[in-house]
Amino acid sequence: MDFGFESFETGFTDFDVNVEDVVVKKVKKLDRMRTVTSGGSISGKAIAHEGIIYFGAMDFYVYAVSAETGKEVWKFRTSGMIFDSTPVIHGNRLYIGSYGGYLYCLDCKTGKEIWKFKTGDIISEEVDVSEGVVYVSSMDGNLYAVDISNGKEIWRFRTGDEVYSCPTVKDNKVFVGSFDQYLYCLDARTGKELWRFRTGAEIINTSRFEIVNNVIYFGSVDNYLYAVDITNGKEIWRFKTGKYGNASAPIYHNGILYYGCRDAIFYAIDAKTGQEIWRFKASGEGSLDKKPLIYKEMVYFGDEAGNLYCLNLEGKEVWRFKVGDAIFAPPCVWNDRLYFTSWDCHLYAISLEGKELWRFATSTLTKAKIGHAYEAFRVEIKKETGIEEVVEEKYGKNKEETVSLSDYKMESEYRVEGEYKQKSDYDISFVMFEEIFIFERRFDAIPFRVHTKF
Repeated sequence: MDFGFESFETGFTDFDVNVEDVVVKKVKKLDRMRTVTSGGSISGKAIAHEGIIYFGAMDFYVYAVSAETGKEVWKFRTSGMIFDSTPVIHGNRLYIGSYGGYLYCLDCKTGKEIWKFKTGDIISEEVDVSEGVVYVSSMDGNLYAVDISNGKEIWRFRTGDEVYSCPTVKDNKVFVGSFDQYLYCLDARTGKELWRFRTGAEIINTSRFEIVNNVIYFGSVDNYLYAVDITNGKEIWRFKTGKYGNASAPIYHNGILYYGCRDAIFYAIDAKTGQEIWRFKASGEGSLDKKPLIYKEMVYFGDEAGNLYCLNLEGKEVWRFKVGDAIFAPPCVWNDRLYFTSWDCHLYAISLEGKELWRFATSTLTKAKIGHAYEAFRVEIKKETGIEEVVEEKYGKNKEETVSLSDYKMESEYRVEGEYKQKSDYDISFVMFEEIFIFERRFDAIPFRVHTKF
């Protein structure tokens, strides 16, 4: 029996569904990146270098903006949208990929193109640069090693599926994840595979993996955060997050991993044991899918409701700054100022106290569109709950009718909290369906269905 959630007008109040009766199932690849359209929105992180803030936007442009004044220094038009890609500065050159499939090498001072390298599909991650080589991955399924001096290919490594993962170089090894569920470790000089580690779903990350003391930390859409020994590819521990997968990397600070998952839960986790220390519930829906920033003992990250959060290292909210749409990436820092991008088509400069200094608009204020954060998942009621009798009483024998989400009274799975319970956790005994499904925002309406099995 299917219940559509296109409307909230029916009034079933005669039954409850316990959280153990509900399961979230992944029904397809997490391919949200394939749903985006062009516009002035920004999802990638801005970076600061010598008083200039650099970022790419969905309007096809790479921008350079004065950190002091917010005035444009230069802009460069690429062949495609720039989604999730963060500029990388090495020497006086900037490297960034676009949805046109090109990796660009630009002069930082002038914005002039030095060279470009073509792959077979979109590029939407950071690159890594080491020993005269730029490492870039593409949704064509390949990791490329490119000569930094001339943009010529040195080698490529083919994975078993699409690649939406930032390559990360450490100790002459390069690490990359794939939609084929594997984390790969390759020889950085030759591209030869050294080992691979399999998870339960695709591996997605747009910023470099965190590698500390020969341990690599990474998430998978299978809902786990992993710690793996880079010397042999053996698992050390895994940590279970929510139900909607992971698509980012944590940041390491003083033995603790700080990490946001796609359920809008932010965690502090012991890096040695994989045990939770505390968790913080963001107020908005959707994913926290970028590596956070830690600066002066504060943690910064954004959510899809347009909030930039400042937490202390114990998980207590210090302040938040609200903008007009989603904040997908954390801020960068220059001279004790924070700079961050938003889907509302602006770059923002704010103080460390959360006060706005200036904002810079991209070439158009028409926002890009993107698919729903949870469209690759489906909620099922997995055992008999008496729903069928109620439906038949109201609708006769019709086996598919609209049901109000608010009629499902449920307890959250997030009742077990970390040691540091905070008021800023926003009462995380929330009603589960309302938190998961009610999105009255910019996204195209995507109906969700609950499937009951009898």
